Amino acid sequence: MHRFPFRPTLLLLTLVIIIGCGGTKHTGITPEATKTVIDDAPNWFLNPPQDDDYIAGVGTATSRDMQLAKDKATESARFEVAKGIETKYEAISKRFQEEVGTSVDAQYLDQFTQATKATVSQILTGVSVDKVSLGEESGVFRAYALVKLPLGAASEALMNRIKQQDELYTRYRSTDVFEELEKDAQKFEDWKKTQNH
Repeated sequence: MHRFPFRPTLLLLTLVIIIGCGGTKHTGITPEATKTVIDDAPNWFLNPPQDDDYIAGVGTATSRDMQLAKDKATESARFEVAKGIETKYEAISKRFQEEVGTSVDAQYLDQFTQATKATVSQILTGVSVDKVSLGEESGVFRAYALVKLPLGAASEALMNRIKQQDELYTRYRSTDVFEELEKDAQKFEDWKKTQNH
């Protein structure tokens, strides 16, 4: 009687194939991009609103948990706002340097940079969620979020931070850039009063 030799490797391979073919298939939480995904995205996500009074950020995320998908999308949108604020502050810093010329001390520039970084961290907590859209995609939830931050709020926070440093404030308050921040902040204060009525 002829016996076939026992081959553990062959048996293991056969089991893997059987399990792979017959087992439950799981959906990943990062589905591949398709035309349907793009078509289903809200218009405000594909074309974020442009407004001189606000910095807007959009984000999207997927998760098997609906709330987690929403939270992740909102956090992604907040990150976009943070990048927008940092870009604006970099422009303000450059204008400040140009306005005061070569007489500006490196110490003041460093203080200003630190003030802007602290302000970005502070004001991100005040970012409001403007819109959220939820959908289902390949067995998971996809969330889209739009958040907005009034530029006046950012200007006001930065001004208050600068005022806490006497020397920097003395140097900065006579510039056109600071006057512009004051106007933005005042406009924001006026807007807040209308919301209380």
